[in-house]
Amino acid sequence: MPVDRGSLDLPRKPGVYLFKRNDGRVMYVGKATEIRTRVSSYFYGNDGRKMVPLLIEEADDIDFIITKSPSEALFLERNLIKEYKPKYNSRLKDDKSYPFISLTGEEFPRILYTRHPPKGSRYWGPFPDAGAAKRVIQLLRIEFGIRDKDCKGQDGCLSMHIGLCKGPCYDPDGYPDIVKAVKGVLDGNAKVLIGSLQRDMDKASENLNYEKAANVRDMISSVQSTLSQQIIHSRFYQDCDAIGFASSGDSAIVVILHAKDGVVQGKTEYPLIYKGDISESVSLVLVEHYANRRPPKVLLLPTPIGDSTEAWLKSRRGGSFISRVPKRGDLFKLRRMADQNAEILITRSQSSGSGSLEQRAANEGAKFLGMESLNHIVCFDMAQLMGAERVGASVVFKNGRPSKKEYRTYKIRGDSADDLRMMKESVLRWVKRQEEWPDFLLLDGGVTHLSTINRALKENNAEGKFVVGALAKREETLFIEGRDPIILDRRGRVLIHSRDEAHRFVNQFHSKRRRKGSISDPLEEIDGLGAKKIQALLRHFGGSRGIEHASLEDLREVPGIGSSMAEKIQEHFRY
Repeated sequence: MPVDRGSLDLPRKPGVYLFKRNDGRVMYVGKATEIRTRVSSYFYGNDGRKMVPLLIEEADDIDFIITKSPSEALFLERNLIKEYKPKYNSRLKDDKSYPFISLTGEEFPRILYTRHPPKGSRYWGPFPDAGAAKRVIQLLRIEFGIRDKDCKGQDGCLSMHIGLCKGPCYDPDGYPDIVKAVKGVLDGNAKVLIGSLQRDMDKASENLNYEKAANVRDMISSVQSTLSQQIIHSRFYQDCDAIGFASSGDSAIVVILHAKDGVVQGKTEYPLIYKGDISESVSLVLVEHYANRRPPKVLLLPTPIGDSTEAWLKSRRGGSFISRVPKRGDLFKLRRMADQNAEILITRSQSSGSGSLEQRAANEGAKFLGMESLNHIVCFDMAQLMGAERVGASVVFKNGRPSKKEYRTYKIRGDSADDLRMMKESVLRWVKRQEEWPDFLLLDGGVTHLSTINRALKENNAEGKFVVGALAKREETLFIEGRDPIILDRRGRVLIHSRDEAHRFVNQFHSKRRRKGSISDPLEEIDGLGAKKIQALLRHFGGSRGIEHASLEDLREVPGIGSSMAEKIQEHFRY
């Protein structure tokens, strides 16, 4: 039932507020200078956002967390949005921070690709194109010999011998010049690096090695797209960032153009899941973008931002700071250019059909089930043979594609002989290790599997963090608690594919375990007897029959076999 405003008892303090359902799911997270006043405004009908009536209708309660200041509330709001992924909040499509290129503060600095630059380091970024940032680091190592994260400063390391490192063990006196050159490139003066690459490209073309020339051309493009490039000049652009915004449906992009010393030097873009509030979306990106870098003197905005966001930016700046929504002149043209960049990017993303075929399948599945996203699916299946070799497995699909590095297998530890208890054990072991919750947890089974796992999740405080469903093979029927059975058609193919992949993977693991058991050496059953000791025994006695008839004295003569182990071996063959 809709949240009852009369039952609310909210403080007149800064903090965050959370619209929640009875099942614990967070529907919306907001920040406020004064929580009671801000929440009350949702019920007066003067908030023009379309999502507000829906939010009040769906929420059952409003929780809150007070903070010392509005600035602290801003950061807490950001973290809670990342944790809960609320239905009605705009949020970054990639809830991870973007990476930086960093030079450490050591005597002989190392270059790092990192999302969290170390204290005392100098860093550049963030870079939304992580691949391009990594290629730039590789090129800087090849061209200048800057140390990387693995360099230990030891003589004769492999990187030094192949020319990738000219650190302190190679030329300590000349290393500061290398660091200076690398800083120059990362500050935007990439002429030396690009010039060298262009010479390599020309040489490859002259030798008719067009494949290599194309690769070098792509490297040049990476450098140019990643590092600061001069785009437009103006005496007004002394130290300012221009924010552009464009949206289409529930997708949006915020673009930040960076201008300094009269030159627009680069662009950063942030794709968003958009919920209809431009100010909220822009504020979200500003907090993400300037969390690890100093804001400029002037910020050009498409719409006003809240007082708390502006106060936080001013404190991050630590000096003169102005935010403006320009209406005319050169600053307006720069701000409008940021919009145009965003519009091109959102049009391109829409015309590409929302990504790959796999992504389209995930999007169709989400729409079919009435969910916000099906971009992260985890699916469980079990296998056993007459109660032997009881195993489980989970597969992961990201954006409609298998993420095989996240596949997991489970050897059942308890004495469970039925699929239900085996699946419960596997799911709970998975729950304890999770740092990121999926959109959907899929079980190969029916109503009984669904109720068993839902009950286990509730008992372990993991209920409501993701949607749980069970997919029965008969007519491809999907069961979700509180909903009528759903017969999946083509629109649910991402779930069917996930279930089939889990079935294939668990059977593969089960077959492997059975094969291993059928050809395993009986000695492997002896506790504490590893592969090396088994090999030593077989070499010493010439085979298992010799070991079986050996005396304790004979066994103790084998390297690594003590009195206790000799007794274990003899006992094993006796019974």
